[in-house]
Amino acid sequence: MAVVSSAKYQMSFTTGGLFLHESLLAVDLYLLHRDWKKVRDLLLSGNLIQARTISSAQRVTREICQRLSLLTLEQLQLLFSGTTQERQGLLWVAVCKRYSFIKDFMTEIVRENFLRLNMVLHPSDYDMFFHDKEEWHDELARLSQTTKAKLRQVLHKIMHEAEILTKDDTIIPAILTARLAQVLVADNPDWLRVFAVSDSDLNEWL
Repeated sequence: MAVVSSAKYQMSFTTGGLFLHESLLAVDLYLLHRDWKKVRDLLLSGNLIQARTISSAQRVTREICQRLSLLTLEQLQLLFSGTTQERQGLLWVAVCKRYSFIKDFMTEIVRENFLRLNMVLHPSDYDMFFHDKEEWHDELARLSQTTKAKLRQVLHKIMHEAEILTKDDTIIPAILTARLAQVLVADNPDWLRVFAVSDSDLNEWL
């Protein structure tokens, strides 16, 4: 029987990917109104997400707003005005803030592989991580095989879109801009660790 951890993993990231374009629409509205409920209402009323069904629009809008609401105001402002690289980085941080399972996978497996110069992420890396966490998280053990497969697929899609991994699952070394590093350190320096960065780079930013 799996041991239950007090901190349960949220595993509802089966919806979509990084949502770069849609997130920029949302953050533009938020910086104007400073109200996430109003942002959701505006996105849905105008179908700004351009989803094919109402239910899909609701799922995507809810997911985007939940992720972005976890960013600081300074991070949201950089997301609005930053480069594509900075935007991808901030949306990746938002994903990691929303889903500690993804954050743990990045810091415990992907970044550790990078530091050991194991630059290709293998399916077995994910499998071992998942099985290890399953021992302590019964919410993982209860997932169906279909859901588990979907979670793996969506996670890889997000990591590809965030340029954490190449299409052939090679780890991409992160080169963070000074502005991105600054807004992450001001929030919590640990967020630098959700990127494939060296310890020397961490020390430089800190």
